[in-house]
Amino acid sequence: MGEGQTKRPNIVFILTDDQGAWAMGCAGNGEVKTPNLDRLAASGVRFDNFFCTSPVCSPARASLFTGRIPSQHGVHDWIREGSVGPNAIEYLAGQLAYTDVLAENGYVCGLSGKWHLGDSVKPQKGFTHWFVHQTGGSPYYNAPMIRDGQPYNEPAYVTDVITDDALAFLDRQAEEGEGQPFYLSVHYTAPHSPWLNGNHPQEYLDMYADCPGESTPLHTPKHPWLIKTAPGEDNRLESLRGYYASITAMDANVGRILDKLEAQGLTEDTLIVFMGDNGFNFGHHGVFGKGNGTFPQNMYDTSVKVPAIFSQPGRIPQGVVSAAMASGYDFMPTLLEYAGLQNPVAEDLPGRSFLPQLLGETPGERTDVVIFDEYGPVRMIRYEEWKYVHRYPYGPHELYDLANDPDESANLIDAPEHRETREAMKAQLEQWFVRYVDPAIDGAREPVSGFGQLAEAGVRGKGKKAYHDLE
Repeated sequence: MGEGQTKRPNIVFILTDDQGAWAMGCAGNGEVKTPNLDRLAASGVRFDNFFCTSPVCSPARASLFTGRIPSQHGVHDWIREGSVGPNAIEYLAGQLAYTDVLAENGYVCGLSGKWHLGDSVKPQKGFTHWFVHQTGGSPYYNAPMIRDGQPYNEPAYVTDVITDDALAFLDRQAEEGEGQPFYLSVHYTAPHSPWLNGNHPQEYLDMYADCPGESTPLHTPKHPWLIKTAPGEDNRLESLRGYYASITAMDANVGRILDKLEAQGLTEDTLIVFMGDNGFNFGHHGVFGKGNGTFPQNMYDTSVKVPAIFSQPGRIPQGVVSAAMASGYDFMPTLLEYAGLQNPVAEDLPGRSFLPQLLGETPGERTDVVIFDEYGPVRMIRYEEWKYVHRYPYGPHELYDLANDPDESANLIDAPEHRETREAMKAQLEQWFVRYVDPAIDGAREPVSGFGQLAEAGVRGKGKKAYHDLE
């Protein structure tokens, strides 16, 4: 711990589902209303270049918790089967999560909301409080939840209910915690679809009744690889309005959490992290959805960049927007270092702590950082000014000059003048993945469709069909 710290910080980690990095007022979006996220950003550091490790929910979430890339933890697509029932699968069994380390060092760990990493009935990874969604996504009313080990359908609006449970956890800690630090994960299903047909309170829908939808390129022609994994394409403007309504409803609940911590006098003792699991496209590149909005899967910045805000007044600088590049695989080492704890598996993990940048202790950004992503057989390497995407085994591949083409509109893969750049980036990508991939669950050999994972990957699956077919 840093000088002057007498106790470990409490940690509240708020994670949203399918929220594009562009879908916040503080990120420059003039249509979506996020006053509480804007307030949180003003009190801390917002990262403009934070990347998920895989542009779909379950793999990205597994990487946040374990610090491993998908080809190390084995979750290569969103979990379609194995969440509940007699054939439930604990996809991260035997893998250390940062919450395990926190719990072993005296933290009381609670989870309210979406788990979506298998065997949802069973509390895992050091959590002693466990109120979770049975699967991943669902309607916002009558959502399938698990409370006290019992599956049930929640009649109330699930965004509110997740927050109610989180606030009850905070109240219990205030009354019974005996000074123990706490870690609380608040994992909203918002703003994941559905957005229409009465899924959100009318008061929030009314806020967007006249929204023109000018904050996204809604009318871009459809991408030729577009597949039906998100519903926004069919009713574009009304879907965007519903998407924004779900975000504003979630934002109001974030405000409830911030207010509770303030009322308890815990704001300066608590690290608050707000993050999205993966990016999202609402017409960007002609895509509606995330990495699996197309087949083959895409690695556009709008799919792989996520919102990321860190706040603890008195320790983290306020009102800072950082251009430093960081990844979901950097989250575990950063969080543990922030809490003053050793990472016992650091040598096996690809991530590196960005704590100096977070605390403003270094004058410059992390200029030598390279970002790597994977989604099944699709892999990406990204520099500050260049991006290369490789699709095993046959392509198509992509190369973008981000300095001159930030919208990734001109694929330079066949441009002879960029051959050396392409070859150097491909070589670096292959060397990096060879270093960290577990050959038994190597995503480059997995037939990931974007329509869900059915069983464990690679040899762990013992011959079972591991992925749903392309629809």
